[in-house]
Amino acid sequence: MTDVVPTTPAAPGIPVDLVAVLDRAARLHGPRPAVRDAFGSWTWSRLSAASWTVARRLAEHGVEPGGRVLSVLPPGREFAALLFGVLRAGCSLVPARPASSDFELSHLLADARPVLVATADRPVPAAGGAAVRVSTLLRDGVRPAAAPEPRHQVGASDEALLLYTSGSTGRPKGIVCPHRAVVFAARAIAERLGYQPQDVVWNRLPLSFDYGLYQLFLCALAGAELVLPPGEMSAGELARLREGGATVLPLVPALGVTLARLARRDPRPTRVRLLTNTGAALVGADAARVRAVFPGSSLVCMYGMTECKRITIADPDEDLTHPGTVGRALPGTRLFVVNEHGRPQPPGTAGQIVSAGPHVMAGYRNAPEETAHRFGPAPDGDGTAVYTGDTGRIDPDGRLYFLGRSDDIFKHRGWRMSTLELETALLDVPGVRAAATAPPDAAGVLTVWAVTDLAAHEVLRALVERLGAARAPDRCVVLAELPRTAHGKVDRVALRTGGWQR
Repeated sequence: MTDVVPTTPAAPGIPVDLVAVLDRAARLHGPRPAVRDAFGSWTWSRLSAASWTVARRLAEHGVEPGGRVLSVLPPGREFAALLFGVLRAGCSLVPARPASSDFELSHLLADARPVLVATADRPVPAAGGAAVRVSTLLRDGVRPAAAPEPRHQVGASDEALLLYTSGSTGRPKGIVCPHRAVVFAARAIAERLGYQPQDVVWNRLPLSFDYGLYQLFLCALAGAELVLPPGEMSAGELARLREGGATVLPLVPALGVTLARLARRDPRPTRVRLLTNTGAALVGADAARVRAVFPGSSLVCMYGMTECKRITIADPDEDLTHPGTVGRALPGTRLFVVNEHGRPQPPGTAGQIVSAGPHVMAGYRNAPEETAHRFGPAPDGDGTAVYTGDTGRIDPDGRLYFLGRSDDIFKHRGWRMSTLELETALLDVPGVRAAATAPPDAAGVLTVWAVTDLAAHEVLRALVERLGAARAPDRCVVLAELPRTAHGKVDRVALRTGGWQR
């Protein structure tokens, strides 16, 4: 079937919304491959046509502009069509992990209040009065339009995405991501990374994770192809990656280390030219092992957080000449290291990392106190900045060196989490009377402590059911009671040092 794509007049200048990004890709790269999954590949023209189908079907389901759609679809072409179709309809998307537990989904449903939930086949719990409707909006295929249709006028300040991330509250918070900020961030990242139309981006990262999701936007800006391999990674991953023609590989350290281990059995070369890393530092021996798997490729270290997407990007292989750097600020943004009073510090002085510019998102949904804590006036008085809670220093040439976190938010297996999020999930387990957590230790082991009659493995299994295997802790210690300080607070030092055993 030949695609018939509704067209709209090309707006002059640079796209400021994500629908315009897709329309530009269809116009400039229409016949080139866009998204490939286990069942086939779509061109950019076909993806654009599919987004129109989704937009029409959303209207048939009673979804009006301004509504939210929650997705629990697996990675693939249908997800891409849903995303751009939702945006074309003037709505915003809330992406969730397909394997999200009812515990996790109930929170998203109650907080985001979606008017529709898109799912392939799984039942979804109703919660919080949300009008939950299950739909696989493209099961009947892409229907060509008989004539061009008017496009809903998306405002640059309209909400495009509501991305949930862990924070200092017990449940994940929704970050309101306007079109303008998302497109600015994607374009700035694209300028640094330099994806090309002939690139094939092999994306193993979840599409509920902004690092994975933005691969779709980066490919649209470049006219590159995004590959979303099905299932779990297996011993044949390198062979599949090679056969798929991958040239760009976004990594978190755990994924890179796994590929390095697989390469012992399959050392044949690939076409990969570019490796990117964020989520946690890929340094030292681990970075060397990953480079050995992909000889001739360049490694780009990056740093950011969902609240402003990306903060710094290093030059290719800059970590070799400047060990520990995560690069310089994105083009058009400003980077600061401030003291406890919010005053910028001179080069080489450690302090809190702060990022300001058009990439800063619009705060947290339903969390004014958390928004006020994380988003504030820029240190130079120009607009709003994100106060990361991370510690770092900047060298005289503007390179950032990440030194660690100063609060209870941490990265585990590349996932951003919080101690209170874990404790909330622990206390949801029947039979757990009290619980405590702490960030991973120096070896990266994430431990939780529970007061319960359950066995440790039973607690861990319950947490896997609630949080998923990737986000579950590594170790559980069952106690008769939690150690307390003189002020009655949980003594986390005693927990970490084993003082509760005395």
